[in-house]
Amino acid sequence: MTQAAPMVEIWRGDFLESAHSGHAVVCNAAGEIVHSWGNPEAIVFPRSSSKMIQALPLITSGAADQAGLTTKHLALACASHNGAAIHTDRVGTWLDTLGLDDDALRCGPQLPDDSDARNQLIRAYQAPCQIHNNCSGKHTGFLTLAKHIGATGDYNDPDHAVQKACLEAFEETTGETSPGFGIDGCSAPNHAATLRGIARAMAHFAAAPAGSAAARLHEAMRLHPDLVAGEGRACTELMRAMNGQVAIKTGAEAFFTAILPEQKLGVALKIVDGATRASECAIAAILVKLGVLEPDHPATLKRLDAPITNRRDIQTGWIRATAGLI
Repeated sequence: MTQAAPMVEIWRGDFLESAHSGHAVVCNAAGEIVHSWGNPEAIVFPRSSSKMIQALPLITSGAADQAGLTTKHLALACASHNGAAIHTDRVGTWLDTLGLDDDALRCGPQLPDDSDARNQLIRAYQAPCQIHNNCSGKHTGFLTLAKHIGATGDYNDPDHAVQKACLEAFEETTGETSPGFGIDGCSAPNHAATLRGIARAMAHFAAAPAGSAAARLHEAMRLHPDLVAGEGRACTELMRAMNGQVAIKTGAEAFFTAILPEQKLGVALKIVDGATRASECAIAAILVKLGVLEPDHPATLKRLDAPITNRRDIQTGWIRATAGLI
């Protein structure tokens, strides 16, 4: 099948009002497809869902150990965080230990998604800093690597040693030569691959031996789901619902990845219209199908077969996974 598969439906009353289609792949440690929907060979940008791949050189180079990075640092290197104090305070301190500050980052300022942090800035008539950017942990990881290898210049440049190391890790884990890249929202290169390749990369993480760079990263994500995203976010809530047994990561334009260490499986999901509501419903459905997420957990019910209410809290419909997805 080369066309996107129907995955998520929006019902208003008794009528199907909207629908979202997408592609998804589940791979095992050998890179074999276990389940697929739509086109496994679709070329995609994984966006922020590939941050754990971009963080691999931070460890394999020896930079993480030399800098004394903890599991919390590694989780932040993989994070798309809310900009809450638990995120920005740690990123700020991490930069301090490098002898750097906000000006060293190249991700750009972003108003925090965390309401307390956002309101605090507004009340103080302060503009957000780059540390508030949801990708500031990844970028501080880039700076840590750059310092370790003695690389100067703009670490976001595709020809910079840091980004060349990220591309090497990307192609090694996906098992593919990337056909190219786009510039992400945080200004770093984001390399394309087939959806199958991204799922294969996640399976590589899932099957990685204890103590390896890949294992350390997904373990950090599972230990600190609050640092990977934040309160109210699907990544954080669903990882907590699975008791830290699975690492999941969202990316812009409705991408999701999942790493299942016990099953040694990797998942990649793309909703073609870029709707986050659909990607969160679809990843929950796939995780339920794989037996790692309880269908009746509150975090699941918030996204899968979830009621839609209006501003008077009257239920108007449902968001549901299609029968073909589950």
